[in-house]
Amino acid sequence: MIDVKMIRETYRKLASGADSARNLIGRSLTLTDKILYGHLFDPIPEKPLQKGIDYVNFRPDRVAMQDATAQMALLQFMTAGRKTSAVPATVHCDHLVLAKEGVDTDLPMALQANKEVYDFLQTVSAKYGIGFWKPGAGIIHQVIFENYAFPGAMMIGTDSHTPNAGGLGMVAIGVGGADAVDVMSGMPLELKMPKVMGVELTGKLNGWASPKDVILKLAGILTVEGGTGFIVEYFGEGAESISCTGKGTICNMGAEIGATCSLFAYDNKMKEFLDATGRSGISALADEHAHLLTPDAEVMKDPEAYYDQYIKIDLSTLEPYVNGPFTPDAATPLSQLASFLRENDYPEKLEVGLIGSCTNSSYEDLTRAASIAKQAGEKNLKVNTEYLITPGSEQIRYTAERDGLLGVFAEIGGVVMANACGPCIGQWARHMEDPTRKNSIITSFNRNFAKRNDGNASTHAFVASPEIVTAMALAGSLAFNPMKDSLTNRDGDEVMLDEPTGHELPPDGFEVKETGFLAPPDDGSGITIEVDHASERLQLLEPFAPWEGKDLTGLRLLIKAKGKCTTDHISMAGPWLKFRGHLDNISNNLLMGAVNAFNDKTNAVKNQTTGEYGEVSKVARDYKSKGIGSIIVGDENYGEGSSREHAAMEPRFLNARVVLVKSFARIHETNLKKQGMLALTFANPEDYNKIREDDTIDVIGLASFSPGVPLTLVLHHADGTEESITANHSYGELQVKWFKAGSALNFMKE
Repeated sequence: MIDVKMIRETYRKLASGADSARNLIGRSLTLTDKILYGHLFDPIPEKPLQKGIDYVNFRPDRVAMQDATAQMALLQFMTAGRKTSAVPATVHCDHLVLAKEGVDTDLPMALQANKEVYDFLQTVSAKYGIGFWKPGAGIIHQVIFENYAFPGAMMIGTDSHTPNAGGLGMVAIGVGGADAVDVMSGMPLELKMPKVMGVELTGKLNGWASPKDVILKLAGILTVEGGTGFIVEYFGEGAESISCTGKGTICNMGAEIGATCSLFAYDNKMKEFLDATGRSGISALADEHAHLLTPDAEVMKDPEAYYDQYIKIDLSTLEPYVNGPFTPDAATPLSQLASFLRENDYPEKLEVGLIGSCTNSSYEDLTRAASIAKQAGEKNLKVNTEYLITPGSEQIRYTAERDGLLGVFAEIGGVVMANACGPCIGQWARHMEDPTRKNSIITSFNRNFAKRNDGNASTHAFVASPEIVTAMALAGSLAFNPMKDSLTNRDGDEVMLDEPTGHELPPDGFEVKETGFLAPPDDGSGITIEVDHASERLQLLEPFAPWEGKDLTGLRLLIKAKGKCTTDHISMAGPWLKFRGHLDNISNNLLMGAVNAFNDKTNAVKNQTTGEYGEVSKVARDYKSKGIGSIIVGDENYGEGSSREHAAMEPRFLNARVVLVKSFARIHETNLKKQGMLALTFANPEDYNKIREDDTIDVIGLASFSPGVPLTLVLHHADGTEESITANHSYGELQVKWFKAGSALNFMKE
């Protein structure tokens, strides 16, 4: 898996790009600058690239796809006319495994239930030279971290938490499947030049504080939108003190602040991890090119002069945080959590504690959590809640079992789930007698939107480190603060939990019997891919129609979404994951979780042609059958959350032509553009209030559609009056061509 020649070439380009960038910009460089300028698809420009303004073409080193998104990505790639992937690429089967009883039951059931999809992904991967990681091998981000990530590289992944790899100094960007298709086809990744946020870490973590608390605190500072358009670059003595996997945890959750990605500079902790995972050849190369893998010295002396935004966090004084419920940026210090719960009437009783996933399943995480769990036996305590553990990879699971960690969890009633995403992404068959009652769970995951984990709107999900989750599981209460509160043991004695301890790396090294990796054959050209026309899970794609060459008129308002509308609201996960390869079937979930601003209901919108209310997808299908286009209106940060491109493909498939919002989340906006949709923002956000339920809307100015030129929308109200509003957009010249062609894929084939 280690391509030394490719890595050397990457470092050659970094050196050349850094030299050119210094001359071009006329200053010292951040690490982000070095990696971005070292991965330009086109020659170094004549003038500095404007951050937040210029669209730039990049040449990533690698592509990774998880099984839920890989289906649609590969279905699109099959139509691109390429014989093989132009860059190294992998598929990881991690999302479709339903968590229910435990790994021994759940994995065989997943293999049977998803056989058609797994066979399809394996066959397509083999045909196009793509590596394939079987179900049970591990979660995409952890597998990438352990096998492929290396300092100074750039990759894209069809999952918003791809930035995990930033913990190894890699610019790792979450994208939609269409972006992956471009890169695998040998075309550039087009991205608006990111700004760079510098986060200086001072001091050193101690006590109950963990790397997770760094990003939980930062999310509270920045909110879910604060990192939009930024690459977050961590540096300082505190950064060097954090383990490599701890760095990965911090970078992983950068998706929850909207960041393009996050990264750390190369240091000894990364070297140790590379060596421990059998990649000493890479660490030797990184040592040789260390000056390319860190910010310039001048940047470190005066960071505020070089970063577009600067934040300092003192690790020595950092206390544990618990974020939630319902949004990952609701950050509360542990010392204030009990009062926070009571003030808001949130359930204090804890019903499930879950640790692991792509962000907190390292060997270090498991050892620190196990050090808390072990105290149950030592101090005669019992677990007062359900407790689930999700290893990040087979290598971690096997090593943890060998070293007795899984046995420690089992002794307190912990259940080990498959090495997959399960409860984190709604693939969790939770055991509940009454799913309508208010209840609280806590996880070490990253995302906690309503209905996210168990599909239950009444579940209040909180996010914390694995150590805090485990301590609260012993207490059975969210109000428990292990730093100051005692527990009553079975003898009636009051006991305190000791601070967590752990190992950054296994003392006896990592071990695994079966990685679950299948390399593609040298030549897959003879492989035939067949999709059953009667399949409910897979469907070959038909190209979307190109733009008609005129203004869009007579569009009916499909929905005016109110408040938070994430990609989970637009295209729900959970049971719908099984339809990710069938665009028609999965389109039945379109915007079913979005709140209609006119009636405060979900999945109930007015059909203007009948006057009746119906499900969003059914109303859209009715409009489509009558040759009527529609428009979707949304609020702030529309499309926050997952990278799933189905949230863009579904409205396009059902003939929605425009999405008009106050602001977009980055990945979703790009996904809409890729599918030939108009992604527009209100020039005046207050104009959102002018949209009425019975509006018919025209989009004027498309004949001269061009970068930086606003469009006009005419609102035809049911009472016969009209209003005109201005809509902005962020389309570059190439993206305008995508719109006119009907999609980026159509344009590629022209």
